[in-house]
Amino acid sequence: MIRTRFAPSPTGFLHVGGLRTALYNYLFSLKNKGQCILRIEDTDQNRLVPQAKEGLIRALEWAGINFDEGPHQGGNFGPYEQSKRLDIYQTHIQKLLEEGNAYYCFCTKEILEAMKAKQMAQKLSPRYDGRCRRLDPKELQKRLNQGEEYCVRMKIKHSRDLYRFEDLIRGEVAIRASEIDDQVLMKSDQFPTYHFANVVDDHLMQITHVIRGEEWLSSVPKHIQLYEYFGWEPPQFAHLPLLLNEDRTKLSKRQNDVSVEDYQKKGYLKEALVNFVALLGWNPKDNREILDFHEMLESFSLEGINKAGAIFDLKKLAWVNQQHMKKLSLPDLLQHALPFFPKGLQDLPTQKKELLLQAVRSSLSFFSELEEKLSLFEKPLASISAEILAKIDQKNTLNLAEALEKELTALPEVNAEIFRALPAKLAEKLNLKPKEVFFPIRVLLTKTDHGPEMPLVAEYYGKKELLSLLKSSKDQLLNPSTL
Repeated sequence: MIRTRFAPSPTGFLHVGGLRTALYNYLFSLKNKGQCILRIEDTDQNRLVPQAKEGLIRALEWAGINFDEGPHQGGNFGPYEQSKRLDIYQTHIQKLLEEGNAYYCFCTKEILEAMKAKQMAQKLSPRYDGRCRRLDPKELQKRLNQGEEYCVRMKIKHSRDLYRFEDLIRGEVAIRASEIDDQVLMKSDQFPTYHFANVVDDHLMQITHVIRGEEWLSSVPKHIQLYEYFGWEPPQFAHLPLLLNEDRTKLSKRQNDVSVEDYQKKGYLKEALVNFVALLGWNPKDNREILDFHEMLESFSLEGINKAGAIFDLKKLAWVNQQHMKKLSLPDLLQHALPFFPKGLQDLPTQKKELLLQAVRSSLSFFSELEEKLSLFEKPLASISAEILAKIDQKNTLNLAEALEKELTALPEVNAEIFRALPAKLAEKLNLKPKEVFFPIRVLLTKTDHGPEMPLVAEYYGKKELLSLLKSSKDQLLNPSTL
């Protein structure tokens, strides 16, 4: 059975790159009727963030990724948190030490920093020089007996020429053994490093496919060496392309929001974020851009993933979100929008809220924009600004105001359909072009020069409020001193 895993470290929020990795693992396992597990890699005790594990799990659940096994679900291969598997790692590290495939290293931080500085001064790639490999057995035992602090390093076979492996996305990869460091496997705090723990866990949890970020590609030889030492069959590897800023640098907080929670807070639909993230490096053969989960699952394959880095384009994400919002019925859209309504509008009747949402729907990219787009309705502006007045012919606008007042007064009530016919009617009556009427009407009734769809705005306000707003604007045009 195909088994994949997503193995985040609880050192912060779920990164959008992590969401993509989790999604691809999930899609691949589902497509092949396999299983996908969640494993928490919490062995770096210095970087742990309180409640980060819970936040990661919440974000993954929000995105609709349902694991077959994990810390919450349980399973036959637990525990699924590495900090609870320390006895397992100790057993395996002892095996490596006993067979001469790993060694104790007593080098302090100061020694390692001096070693690195010397190598860089000589224009060499900094890496551990293997000095503790050569310790005399008696000296080694003496230092252990004295309780001297140590870590455990793996013996890389520098005598071999290349480490070769097949990557399901990149094809054959070869890395020179001479470029690989004697990796630390067990730290001085007796917690394993990622390189050691992930190999042990992937084998014991029967992982068949390791699908992860490109940043781990250069580490595969270390992992292959461990598989060889233990006599285990390695899983198949697939390394995903990097996510990039628009300037093609690695995606970073300096240029973009990078956590899933950031996009939740802004009010992106989960269907849209998952759709967008899925297409960062993969696309279906027919090049569709708007996909629901079942369409993604039907089309997904590792063969469709590109090697090149994928641009994280916020404009594209906003467009994808808009397309998914268009699919929603108005009541469903309102349910998503309610948490983002301005405080002053929270108590409006549902019908009024739906009118406001309809009025801004065509220009809405994500729900947190409602705060700004609906601010006009919390408290209408008292006057038209000088900047906006400068954009209109005040005499013609005053004539238009008089004509509009008569039309509104004669109506029993105002709704969007009735109001939509008014501009053309007024243009004909005043011998103006329709475009010469639309803008001044917006200014007269909202005191702004842009905003939501006016017919829906008019229906929201109703006849009485429209006449009140119109009177206020007429008074200002008649008495410029009120500016």
